[in-house]
Parts: sequence; C-alpha cells; structure tokens
Amino acid sequence: MPRTLVTSLMAYTAVASAYATTLSAQRPTPPAPASAPAIVTKKFGDLGEGPYKSLVIRNAMVIPGHGGPPAGPYDIRIEGNMITEMVAFDPVTAERAGGRPRMTGDRIIDAGGKYVMPGMIDLHTHIRTLPQEIEYVYYLKLAMGVTTMVNAADRGYADGMREAKRSDANEMIAPRMYPLVSYGAGTSFTRLQLDNPALAPQVVKAMGANGIRVISMDPLGWSLELVTAIAKAAKENGMITSFHLQPANTAVTQAVRAACAGVTMIEHHYGYAESSLDNNTQDFPRNYEYGNENERFREAGRVWTYANKERLLGAVVDSLLKCGVTMLPTRVVYEANRDVIRATALPWTEKYTHQALWNWNMPNPAFHGAYHYDWTSDDEYNWTYAYRLWGDLIYEFNKRGGRVAFGTDDNYIWATPGFSTVRELQLGRETGMKTLEVLKSATYNSARTLGEPTLGLVRPGYKADLLIVDGNPAANLKYLYSFGDLALDKSGAMFRTKGIVHTIKDGVVLENANLMREVERMVQASRKLAPAADPVRDPFKVSGKPGGN
Repeated sequence: MPRTLVTSLMAYTAVASAYATTLSAQRPTPPAPASAPAIVTKKFGDLGEGPYKSLVIRNAMVIPGHGGPPAGPYDIRIEGNMITEMVAFDPVTAERAGGRPRMTGDRIIDAGGKYVMPGMIDLHTHIRTLPQEIEYVYYLKLAMGVTTMVNAADRGYADGMREAKRSDANEMIAPRMYPLVSYGAGTSFTRLQLDNPALAPQVVKAMGANGIRVISMDPLGWSLELVTAIAKAAKENGMITSFHLQPANTAVTQAVRAACAGVTMIEHHYGYAESSLDNNTQDFPRNYEYGNENERFREAGRVWTYANKERLLGAVVDSLLKCGVTMLPTRVVYEANRDVIRATALPWTEKYTHQALWNWNMPNPAFHGAYHYDWTSDDEYNWTYAYRLWGDLIYEFNKRGGRVAFGTDDNYIWATPGFSTVRELQLGRETGMKTLEVLKSATYNSARTLGEPTLGLVRPGYKADLLIVDGNPAANLKYLYSFGDLALDKSGAMFRTKGIVHTIKDGVVLENANLMREVERMVQASRKLAPAADPVRDPFKVSGKPGGN
C-alpha cells in the first residue's frame, strides 16, 4: 500500500475517533435498567407454593401447544413466572452434552414418565354467585388444567375487576382472569349514548382505561352499524370483542355479518345456521316468545334441521374465513340438550357438583339455563342433528385455516366446572379435529385470540402456566380429568392414572389432589341446601335410604 494512502487512512481514523468521542460526550447516559422485582415465594397451606427464584422440572415429555407432537424428555427452568431455559435429553443431545451437569434450583420436580403442556385458556366461563363459593370454581378450573379464563362478571363488574387484580398479584389461588363485561360497563355513558355508533371510540377508550380487555357484545345485534363501530374501536385500543348472537337479533346480525363487522370471536352456535337460511329469518312458531327459554333453546336446535347445508359448509365458511373471525364453540354447555338423562347422571355429580349449582340447573323458569321441562325426544333428536352439522362446520372451518379457540360456558346447564373443560376437548375431537389440534385450540389459539403473546406455548420467554400430566393427553384427553383414566401397565395390570398432578400458574406450583379435596369438602357442606323434593333425582332414590344425595 502506498505510504501516502496509509498516512491518509491513519489521519482519517484519528479524526473519526475524535468525532466519536465528542458525540459520546454529548450523548446523554442511558438510565440503568430497572431491576426486576424481587421474587417472593408464598405458601398457600398445602394447596400450593411459589413462585420460585429457580424451579426446575426434570425429565418431562413436552407438548408444545402449537399443534406439534410430544418431544423430549426436557429439563425446564422457571425463574419467577417465566420459562427461561429448556434442555433436551434425547439420546442424541445427551451424547453431545457429555458430562454436563443437570439443572438444579430451589425446587426440583421429577416429571419422569409425565407430560408437560401449556395451561389451558377458557375464553368463556362463569363463576356464579353465593351460596356457591368462588373458590369452588377456581379450584376445579385449575385442577383440570385452566390457568387463564375470561369469566363473565356474575358477581358484578367491581368484584370481577378486583378478583382479576388479586389473581395477577398471586394473592390467592385462582386462574388469571380477564373479566368479560358488557359494552359500556364501568363508564358513565347513558343508554342513549351507548346506542350511538359515533361515540363508540370514546366508550371503548374509557373501558380500556379501566383495565378491561374483553367486551361482550351480546345484546347489540339489533344495530350492525353499532357492532361495527365497537369492533373497530376495540381493535384500535388493543381490546377484543366477544359475541353471543342472540336469536332475537339474528335477522339483523348473524354470524357472517358479525364476522365481517370485525368481531373478534363468535361464541356458541348461534348465527351460523341462520347465515345459511333460504329466508332471512328463522321459522319461528306462532307461539314463540324470546323470553321463554324452553322455546328459545328448542328453536335454537331446530334451526339447524332446515339450514342449507351446502351453503353453510361452502359460502358461509368462505365468508367466515375471509373476515378472520375466531370460533368459540362451547359445545359442552349444550350437550344436555341432546341427552338430558346423561347430563344429570354423570359419575362425578355426587362428589363434586355443588348443591347450589344443582338447584340452579333443575327445571325452573325462574333461572337462566334451567329449561329442561317438557323437553321431548324430538327436541333431543333436533339437537343431535344440530351437533352433527355444527361439528361439520367447525371441522371445515378448522381444516381450511380458520382459528378455533376454547371455551366452556360452564357452571350452567348441567356443566360442572373443571369436568366440562375436559369434556369440551372431547367434543372438539368429536368434530373430526385431531387431538393435537384440539389441544392447540385450548392453548396457542386461545392465547392468540386473547392477544397474549407470552401464553399458550411451552418455550423460553413464555409465562410459566403449565400442566404436569400423568399420561399423554395427546393420546387420551381423558388423562386430564382429576381422576385420570384406566390404563394397563407393562405387565398387563390395570391401573388408574392420576390426572394433572400439578398445575403451575404464574410459577406457583399447585397440589391438585389437595385442591380436589377442598372441592369435595365444599360440595358435601353444600348438601344442606338440597330441596325436600328433587324432580330429577327423586325417581331414582333407593327405597328406605334417607335423603337422596
């Protein structure tokens, strides 16, 4: 290189260095990063403990949550409420690792022979009111795998928001919560103002400022313009909308119109069959009155019997896909409609169904969801047909790339919390979706729908909401029940698996067997609420046996 060029480069470097030094002196020093909050380990009696500075789960087979198959075994490190490290120990990586020491921490859980999957996210559930204890729902949900829930504010807006904050702070044992509240809740807008589409941005912004994430749209289908304005404002404010399309308004807003108005998710089964009808409205009988729930639910099943099946599985699915809506089926809460005797005779009822819930479910026009009086074989046939066609719709939507999420709507209509979580998964499988797709709907899909980017997967950087399951739920969903399922060991002897041994929520490790013990205690104490006459159970009481419970 010529000497002159070398000299020039040295001079340029010196000038550049001096310039950089000057800039550095002028540039303000960035503030030191805020220190992470101290991790405080709490003990909740014998029900749970955590979070830990370092929790290690060893030897776990992992179901990631995105639809992929189990893999592993893995050692998983959790610090506070976050997964920070996963190390595979399959034969290949074990050989590469050589003598590398295993992870260690403040607590170690040996998950050998067990499976770890993400906690499930129930996007529509209920907690009901006293005399049913609120812990009854929390414990059942957690023990059978729900770590996050969108719960209707059955006990009022203020109570729902307060409970959500307590759960966030791990002040109690409960799933994380995103209360489902009606449009305008927690604000001072008048009814006329709430009905004005032009004010939707102001209303939604005020709701968001109060910490609300999920807006219920249930009674608003009378105005497609209003629905569209609310859905748009919710997206702009990082919120989501959930819509139970009421039959009273499906002549205006059925499923396709709601989807294309920008609604985030459509709950239940309403509005789909109505989108395919040859006419614009249902064929309501002459004596139909929307407030009569016996008639309302009867016709909600019958409408599927005269839906245009070709249009439903073709053009309707096309439109739902194009408009990007999420399906939230909640099939379990309607299963009694196709076989009410089965629903009232489930084996866990005596031990785990709260008497207050049983009382609310018994046929009684005074209670919502208690309409199974004069419920005929024709009604059960219509609902059996509806389930088949509804299942075909879900299958087709999912097969073609639509997002199916997970919810139960339980604590109503003979659907006992927790148990309904697993049954909803089974009813998803009944549609033809593969088991891994069903698990994905309850984890990854529901997290994406809720807008929570660190929920729904088992991998570093995601929150420590996990299930440690005795058995592979990708092979048998019934392993998720608290009582597990019957299986054979290597010698051919029959045994019962243990269900979800630990649910981990926000890094807190729960003892699920002890949660179920507390549920049983609450249920047995509730039997004092049993009525003198029980029209559902009385025909099956054993003669001479006192009581009927």
